[in-house]
Amino acid sequence: MDKYCVIGNPVAHSKSPQIHAAFAAQTGQNMAYERCLAPLDGFLDLVRTLVKQGYQGANVTVPFKLEAATIATRLSERARAAGAVNTLRFVDGEIVGDNTDGAGLVADIVRNAGVSLTGKRILLLGAGGAARGVMLPFIEEKPASILVANRTRATADSLAAAFAGHGVEVAACGFDEIAGPYDIVVNATSSSLAGDMPPVPASAFAKGTLAFDMMYGSAPSPFMAFAAQQGADTRDGLGMLVEQAAEAFTVWRGVRPATAEVLNNLLNLK
Repeated sequence: MDKYCVIGNPVAHSKSPQIHAAFAAQTGQNMAYERCLAPLDGFLDLVRTLVKQGYQGANVTVPFKLEAATIATRLSERARAAGAVNTLRFVDGEIVGDNTDGAGLVADIVRNAGVSLTGKRILLLGAGGAARGVMLPFIEEKPASILVANRTRATADSLAAAFAGHGVEVAACGFDEIAGPYDIVVNATSSSLAGDMPPVPASAFAKGTLAFDMMYGSAPSPFMAFAAQQGADTRDGLGMLVEQAAEAFTVWRGVRPATAEVLNNLLNLK
């Protein structure tokens, strides 16, 4: 039986094992998938251990996506563009890094939520690995503009500069410089993991704004609750999780699973 896992810290909350078990059953794949908690300073050591133990690959979540890109011996084009990795393949002595986050987010917004990104003004909160992973897939949908906001302005500037010149206006600002409203606001910070609210003003939202939190939970995050108070439509990261997992599963197994039933089952368990 081929072995896979999701690596993170924290990781106990992850629904990835349930999702991949459903995909494996659906497609007849003989594989096991589990959670792997890595010490904050022990990501590389854990990956080396997994390789030695015969694992075929792993997903990578907070806070290791940037580090995963540095330890990969080879990167896919989308991982190279993102500078972040959420999917690893262990093959022929190599650690191959890929990034399925952006594809998963776009699929969930466009197909599952039914919201087009074309011509929209997008506000992206955060400039870390999660944000980097979605920039190029967003740009490929041809929005009107993308504004990257971050606590550290220099980090936002760096991310915006890395994706300039693709025919889409990409700019950066600090959280205290945000002026809206925006059509789509994506929380790519880790604030919701701690039950915190990113310092985004009410003016970022309006009636009809889609406020998307990449994190997910049994209850709306503070970000989603605040956005809803401003009249925004809200969506958490559960659909994105399922869609990026389907993309990772395809990378590993060469077969694409259907996502609708898996997502509906998870939503019914909330």
